[in-house]
Amino acid sequence: MPTLRDMIVSPWRAVSVLGITQIIAWGTIFYSPVLIAPLIAAEHGWSLSFTMSGFSLGLLIAGLVSPTVGRSIDSRGGHVVMAAGALVSAAGLLGLAAAHNPAAYLAAWVVLGAGLGASLYDPAFATLGRIFGAAARRPITLLTLAGGFASTAGWPTTHFLIGAVGWRGTYVVYAGMMAAVCAPLYAFALPRGRAVLAAPKDISAGAKAPAPLLPASGSVFMLVTAAFTAYAFVPSALSAHLLAIFGRTGIDAATVVAIGALFGPAQVAARITELAFGRDIHPLLVGRAAVLLLVAAFLLLALFGISPLLAAAFAVMFGAANGLITITRGALPLALFGADGYGRMMGRISGFWLARRRRWSWRSSQNGRRMPRRWRWPPVSPWLRWAALP
Repeated sequence: MPTLRDMIVSPWRAVSVLGITQIIAWGTIFYSPVLIAPLIAAEHGWSLSFTMSGFSLGLLIAGLVSPTVGRSIDSRGGHVVMAAGALVSAAGLLGLAAAHNPAAYLAAWVVLGAGLGASLYDPAFATLGRIFGAAARRPITLLTLAGGFASTAGWPTTHFLIGAVGWRGTYVVYAGMMAAVCAPLYAFALPRGRAVLAAPKDISAGAKAPAPLLPASGSVFMLVTAAFTAYAFVPSALSAHLLAIFGRTGIDAATVVAIGALFGPAQVAARITELAFGRDIHPLLVGRAAVLLLVAAFLLLALFGISPLLAAAFAVMFGAANGLITITRGALPLALFGADGYGRMMGRISGFWLARRRRWSWRSSQNGRRMPRRWRWPPVSPWLRWAALP
């Protein structure tokens, strides 16, 4: 494990820098629409479906630019690409604050989507892969620990700012954070070095040879991409419906909110466990364990029904599975295909991942129109999106 000094002055400071910027980026771009979209819809007289379609459009644009972002990080480094992404995101947030008609609103989301594609986990993973090479798994795990607190900080901050300066002022503040905090951290504090690809080592007699690396193309790469893309559908669908389903079974609103609150800690706990005990476990096995845990969570409800205790157990199991999958998404391509061209690989994978997640915003808005009124109360509704945590 790195020391505190390492986290400040060595290449490990990349984890510190990205940890701060990921919390800001997720909180300002990804989580803010949960609270702000209904206000935008009410002020302009738009439907919530249309308002959230802007977020969906942004995720689609992010998916489209992701391969280019990944290749650019490989060639130029995250200190250039992610700094540019932060500035583009700031411009998009200002565009949202200034938008007064549907065309301007959607145009702002196009700009913000381009910035989003260079600001979240996948470009951060690609940056760590460039800096640490084949040894990037531990930095990736540490980064996801910080990212797990993004919603914990993001939603209360958004709620406070809306009350203090309104939703337009909130977006102006968030634009300032992306431009004045994230962009300079990327540009001036993020390490610029590139890991040297290690030459093949001689294998001594009796030693186990490492598994050969696979080409980042062909059927194996397609299967890995398909697996992560298919998984993205699960949190996208559950985020909009799960806690509402719990409420319809007769569980009171306060208990449902408490159940939703278990997801984040379970996610972080799973990542801590992986950090402590997963060093010598292949990320493919970690991914398999996460999927099996998720399947077991569904079987738990299917076989025994929904009660407060079982719903809480499901939230913990689902949170742990999602926490492990996030690590696997960064570590598995590194283990299977190597560090050479890692940014390009992550860009190709995340393009499909983000395109699948874009359905979440529309689904959540449609579900919100069908939910009982008490589930749409602002302090409750963010918990309906816990399953979409990074």
